[in-house]
Amino acid sequence: MAAVAVHQFAQCITCHAWSPDHSMVAFCPNNNEVHIYKLLEDKWEKVHVLQKHDQIVSGIDWSRRSNRIVTVSHDRNSYVWNQEGPEWVPTLVILRLNRAALCVQWSPNENKFAVGSGAKTVCICYYEQENNWWVSKLIRKKHDSSVTSVAWHPNNILLATTSTDGKCRVFSTFIKGVDTRESKTGSSSDSKFGEQIVQLDLSFSWAFGVKWSPSGNTLAYVGHNSMIYFVDDVGPSPLAQNVAFRNLPLRDVLFFSEKMVIGVGFDCTPMVFAADESGIWSFIRFLGERKASSSGPKYGSQFSEAFGKLYGQSKHGLSNDTVEPSRIRGAIHENCINCIVPLRKEGFRTKRFSTSGLDGKVVIWDLENYEDLSDYV
Repeated sequence: MAAVAVHQFAQCITCHAWSPDHSMVAFCPNNNEVHIYKLLEDKWEKVHVLQKHDQIVSGIDWSRRSNRIVTVSHDRNSYVWNQEGPEWVPTLVILRLNRAALCVQWSPNENKFAVGSGAKTVCICYYEQENNWWVSKLIRKKHDSSVTSVAWHPNNILLATTSTDGKCRVFSTFIKGVDTRESKTGSSSDSKFGEQIVQLDLSFSWAFGVKWSPSGNTLAYVGHNSMIYFVDDVGPSPLAQNVAFRNLPLRDVLFFSEKMVIGVGFDCTPMVFAADESGIWSFIRFLGERKASSSGPKYGSQFSEAFGKLYGQSKHGLSNDTVEPSRIRGAIHENCINCIVPLRKEGFRTKRFSTSGLDGKVVIWDLENYEDLSDYV
């Protein structure tokens, strides 16, 4: 089994993030608080509760180098938390939003972070030494709907976003005085702040969970139509391909190498996608246990299977059709997985990651247990 640890922290978890040494985990238990647990003598104990937001915390990211936590919430605010002694001290970030903040991520150099919002804007936040506060520059009038996820390119300049308008976009976020000219590479070398590099119209449904590959050469994101999209050579002439699957839609993805991606979502079980030698992506396998029911014939229409999924027949033990809904039996997560985070340390290649979901669990997975995936990691 790929899961090496399962922790039931709450009834429901909105998002989570790990400390740099992985000794502490921060998560939102589906309210306006952020709980921090620490591993003490083989037992997880609550050591801090961050209370500053007024509504549900929708995004958390914990920087690996500077050990700072950034949080965003539906209350339209963001805070950067610095540990001073035993306490976490918040600093308000001026976002200038009139709708909820939905997602957040530190840049690779940790001198900026990006916030996606329901106001159809993206806030690029940075620290002003002169005024001793965090300010933001807004990318406006580019999205037609809420920004569901953001992802930084390894060059610290390009930012990819997905939106419920079904599109994935890539922007330049170069800020004079914050970024250096040496960090400008490729097609972004002459781009100004907020300039759109490319717009991808591959999905005809909501788009979620965008990520860059480690090299920044490939971009992946998912659609609410049970499809995942891979884009190479992001620029004026990108090369795109998609992979469709019969299962429920994904919510987030994570690159483990240039040719392997883990996707998580409404099917409650991580899915592995990989590219062959010719660069063609395909679905490989599920992680964790998926036990099919042995009772009843294994045939039926796709409509009846979808109907069973929609109304959760397998959950309540009800079925009025010959087909058993493809509900996961014996899976570790019991509800939608909405967050996937790599467990990496500086200078080490990771094969571990964690997931959290609406069932209140944080699960740690290890790909070392799957020999058939060793060629892709």
